[in-house]
Amino acid sequence: NPKTTNDETSITSQEGEVIVSPMVGIVYLSPEPGAANFIKPKDIVKEGDTLLLIEAMKTFNPLRAPRSGKIVEIKVSDRTPVEFGEELIVIE
Repeated sequence: NPKTTNDETSITSQEGEVIVSPMVGIVYLSPEPGAANFIKPKDIVKEGDTLLLIEAMKTFNPLRAPRSGKIVEIKVSDRTPVEFGEELIVIE
């Protein structure tokens, strides 16, 4: 039974905490073309770490880790459009 946290950017599920998109935009998994991705599955992240960027109206908005944990799954591909509330990342 999923539940949304106070900030509306994550949902708790069986597989961990699902981080959802706070806006409509284009996902970028790396800081620039050719650079390494911010994260990959099994990475350990700290609260506040940048997980990806969402470009909306020519502005790149960092999506930050809501808490420390391990990346279980990245549910989106680089340079793809996302909708508000779309599942992006699973963290445990």
